[in-house]
Amino acid sequence: MSITLENHTAIGEPVAAADTSISPFSLQGRTALVTGSGRGIGRAIAKRLAAAGANVMLNDMDETLLLEAQADLGHEERVRHVTGDLTDPSTPKAVVDAVLGAFGAIDIIVNNAGYSWDSVIQKTTDEQFQAMLDIHLVTPFRILRAASEYIREAAKSEAANNRRVMRKVVNITSIAATDGNPGQSGYSAGKAGVIGLTRTLAKEWGRYNVNVNAVGFGLIETRLIQPLNGNNTNLQMHGHEIRLGVQPAMLESMKNSCPLRRLGTPEEAAGAVLFFCSPLSDYVTGEVLICGGGMHF
Repeated sequence: MSITLENHTAIGEPVAAADTSISPFSLQGRTALVTGSGRGIGRAIAKRLAAAGANVMLNDMDETLLLEAQADLGHEERVRHVTGDLTDPSTPKAVVDAVLGAFGAIDIIVNNAGYSWDSVIQKTTDEQFQAMLDIHLVTPFRILRAASEYIREAAKSEAANNRRVMRKVVNITSIAATDGNPGQSGYSAGKAGVIGLTRTLAKEWGRYNVNVNAVGFGLIETRLIQPLNGNNTNLQMHGHEIRLGVQPAMLESMKNSCPLRRLGTPEEAAGAVLFFCSPLSDYVTGEVLICGGGMHF
């Protein structure tokens, strides 16, 4: 396993004033880790957090994507990236250590990394099912376990000084977890497990002033649900080529079943996550917010 950390400036240099044009609050001085942030929803989340003033650590498997994302976010003095495959058991801790090494703190964790590998159950292999659990459930567990020592010690220190600092965990789930979806036994199981992990950590970490919540997405415009047209770019993952996309007729049917009659944008998805990362959610924990345009499978 190889892991690389890109570093621009030394911590302690002046931080630019937060851009509050899209938000009634500032996240200046807060540090966020966003996994799976090379593109799509993850990049949109990272962009929202950076615009609100946070230091942001991007993470993905693809160094090229991360460089593109970093250029897109701007705010060079407080955006870094760390490359690594989170399904490697050693990577989640290495990523958390990289955040602490770069910024000296971790205040917001968004467990967003994921992909779908779909089949009806009789065609789903053990490897395929386990791959969905590994990225959607085991990876967030390992990230949070790795961050737990810092979070506990920071909270104890703050309490000793009569300070309360609210930290945030946002785990990404799906309406496939809450409602099920044909062909997604592994994906749905992993995303459902995230809800259990979220609610358990909310109870364990409440004493450390951590809000732990989840956002469940419906149909969001990403490469995972692009119309299949013969020109789709598939996903290469651990020696497998995984087909991405949805049959156009099925996609149109799903749009029509959504009360808003359209797909959501990555920016709209990021808005729901931003709420849970912000001071607006300081007394909200253990909850699942569905961002799906009113759609249920």
